[in-house]
Amino acid sequence: MSDTRMAGPPASQDLSWVPTAAINYLAHIEGGTSIRALARKLGCHASTVSRQVRALEALRDDHLVDEALRRLGAQVMSHADAGSCSKETRMTAPLTPSETKITLTETRLNREALRVLRRLCERGAVLAVATEMDKAVVVRESEAGQNRTAVVDRDIAEALALKSWISCDSPGLISRYAITGAGRSALGQLIAQAENHAQGFEESQAAFLGRPDAGTPDEDDAQERRRIRYGIAESPLILLSRRRNRDGSRFLPAELVRAGERLREDYEMALFNEMPRDAWPDILTGAAPLATAAPRNGSAQAAQSRVIGALRDLGPGLADVALRCCCFLEGLETTEKKLGWSARSGKIVLRIALQRLKRHYEELGDSAGLMG
Repeated sequence: MSDTRMAGPPASQDLSWVPTAAINYLAHIEGGTSIRALARKLGCHASTVSRQVRALEALRDDHLVDEALRRLGAQVMSHADAGSCSKETRMTAPLTPSETKITLTETRLNREALRVLRRLCERGAVLAVATEMDKAVVVRESEAGQNRTAVVDRDIAEALALKSWISCDSPGLISRYAITGAGRSALGQLIAQAENHAQGFEESQAAFLGRPDAGTPDEDDAQERRRIRYGIAESPLILLSRRRNRDGSRFLPAELVRAGERLREDYEMALFNEMPRDAWPDILTGAAPLATAAPRNGSAQAAQSRVIGALRDLGPGLADVALRCCCFLEGLETTEKKLGWSARSGKIVLRIALQRLKRHYEELGDSAGLMG
């Protein structure tokens, strides 16, 4: 998903996610390298670099973009030579102490972007960023009110803005960012990569792209394509929440939707989406240790414990449908088929599971809230 191909820096100084235009801009503005020198090194016309510089300068009115460039500028300053902006770039200058709280790598950015951009594709969702806050949040407006659906580290939000995957039309003390066309395109590629990793390249490419030469898909493949589309638009839980009972009331009240989204947020924070799905039966029964999921930090480990605690509290059946619909983003028809249930029984079981899940979070109190 990178816009550049920069070789060699250690993982702790990975700048491969930085767009080429931003590297050129910083080399010119912060490093003092002339536009013609940059163009010679890159093998392009000077007007190309000039357009990149002007475009980035215009984007600095965006607070997130300006902050991202300021952070990156500390590294570019020690590489004034134009060669630092070529494909052989090695930018290893340390950041100042205030800028090294979180180190951003391409791997981490892609993982977090997949989670955040999915949320921003939901109807009424925006990324809210306060000037003095270390974290941003994704909130979604609905008929039931405003719900917080994700917490985002500041450096991730800055990178999303720098790559033009999100944009802000109304800056202020609290700025609201929406996903852009480039962000939706990037999300599609990230989902394809995730499916490739989980299923194998050929199968996932056929499912995501729907290639005509991939053979005649069976019903499982068709269900899989529908499940992938949920990741780009809205989750099965949100779609189901729009259904009405005969008396006009919502089939899933807002508080049940919030319970399901708490589970999904913890699931994604816990990095469980990187774990093979066939490992879940053993984890839920205790046959496999929690370490199977390989937590990378304390926050992920805490989120893992919350997910496991919630699912084990639900018990067999209810945990299965909650895991598949809320976390795997499977549709009800797919879930019913895989679990061997009769048609149209899944939505009833899911509602019972969400009622139990809501009670579970109420018993936990404040500790059941989203990360951050």
